[in-house]
Amino acid sequence: MKLKRFWVLMILCILSFLLIAQWIPAGTENTGGINWHPYSEGMALSQEENKKVFLYFWAEWCAYCTKMAKETFADPGVVNYLNNAFISIKVDYDREPKLASEYGVRGLPTSYFLAETGDRIGGRPGFISARDLLSTLRYIETDSYKTMTLKTFLKDK
Repeated sequence: MKLKRFWVLMILCILSFLLIAQWIPAGTENTGGINWHPYSEGMALSQEENKKVFLYFWAEWCAYCTKMAKETFADPGVVNYLNNAFISIKVDYDREPKLASEYGVRGLPTSYFLAETGDRIGGRPGFISARDLLSTLRYIETDSYKTMTLKTFLKDK
């Protein structure tokens, strides 16, 4: 009798779990973080998958880089948007100074947005909040940068 009760409870638990899983909206799962790529691999992947690039320069000693890692890059919306719509490249300023110099990086953190072709769309120096980064990513990903300023894009939304 106790074994029968156990199986009934087990089935009820499984059904409850399945029912709750139905309520979780699609696309809200956080896969554990941003899929960062090294520069060369990311640039090749961008062309292969025909996706724009989010290029991020950082350093271990940079306080605002740490803040972006803990706040901005931990935000589930940012993680999902970058993982789905962009190829994310993370470059250590101290380990790749030549690359940082090629991009004219003068302070950290610095973020660039590149077209699928590798052409520069634009860049932003300094800390970017999750809200501001999401707005900028939408602006870039929708190609709105070709027809309007970010300020106009944000007014229209």
